[in-house]
Amino acid sequence: MRTVFLPCAAAALFLLGRVTASGDAGQEPVLQVRIVNFNFETVRVTWSPSRYSGTNLTFVYKLSSDEASRPCCNYIVHEGHTAGCLLEARKDEILCFSLGNGTDILFRKCEWISAYLKPSSPEDLNFRWHEDAVTVTCSDLPYKRLLYEIQYKSVFDTEWQSKEGETCNVTIQALDSEKCYFFRARVKTLESSYGSDTYPSDWSKVTHQQRGELRDSCQEKRLFPKFILICGMIALLTVSLLLLSLWKVRRLHKCLMPSVPDPKLTFPGLFELHRGNFQEWIKDTQNVSHVAKTEATEQECVPEETLVVQLQKAEAEMPIVTTGPLCPATEGEEASGDASPVACQPPQGGEVVSLGGFTFVMTDNSYMLL
Repeated sequence: MRTVFLPCAAAALFLLGRVTASGDAGQEPVLQVRIVNFNFETVRVTWSPSRYSGTNLTFVYKLSSDEASRPCCNYIVHEGHTAGCLLEARKDEILCFSLGNGTDILFRKCEWISAYLKPSSPEDLNFRWHEDAVTVTCSDLPYKRLLYEIQYKSVFDTEWQSKEGETCNVTIQALDSEKCYFFRARVKTLESSYGSDTYPSDWSKVTHQQRGELRDSCQEKRLFPKFILICGMIALLTVSLLLLSLWKVRRLHKCLMPSVPDPKLTFPGLFELHRGNFQEWIKDTQNVSHVAKTEATEQECVPEETLVVQLQKAEAEMPIVTTGPLCPATEGEEASGDASPVACQPPQGGEVVSLGGFTFVMTDNSYMLL
């Protein structure tokens, strides 16, 4: 709404040129009138005619301290037509006014202006911190029967909390001075004294307080996401260091205290079959290992042609005369050409076998695989 103030003479000329004829005589139109008393300084009366839209209505008023009625000198003009009037007020008085369309009176009313009081907003808020409480003070308004409401919240709260007092000296308990708080204040009237048509004042400017100091803003609210990021990185680093420490401790434990192998895995059958008797177990294990080794050798090494030489016992009475690597001929014998050389006695204690010009001595029941 655009507000235009017209002097009294100009307002009269303006209304005389713009007033239009009213509707049917004797039919009163419906008007929506609103009155606001701004701190006993200015009274604003606005109207919104439903039937006379586009019509300039005249406003005539009289305060209890005035001697006669007078027309409005400061009209509020909206879209080229009168829509309200601003009046000066210095104290609580009775206001009588009328709205007319030309000579027709459309609306008339008389009321105490205090019934429509809207106090001014508190100014110059002061804060006194003591431990976990704060006292908020400001200048009281020059009239009584008011309620001063202080609202506050921290950066972690989603809704405002309120505390009221009949004077602007309100103490709020159970606060944490380390947190950053938002504070604002307003003034309300007591319904028992002013009625139900009054208005609360506008909220004061929001003030930020932390550690008993005034701040331009609460930085914690903007830094909250960064705080979460830092906490997450610290937690991740802590877990990584913990895992690394466990790995180092396990490795150091293996170096200082190597694990002892379980004998049940190293010596199969020692405890299950022989009840820990190592001598019985080793005998049984050697027999099994020898057979297993022999079988494995036979499976792995199978020659294409096997020559088995079975040794027969030499008759003890039959002398053996032979020459060979074991009984080489002397130089004298070779020079003389003696046909009956001295017999070469084979080594004692086993059988003798000759093969390919070589003589071998074997024990009883021996055989050779070639």
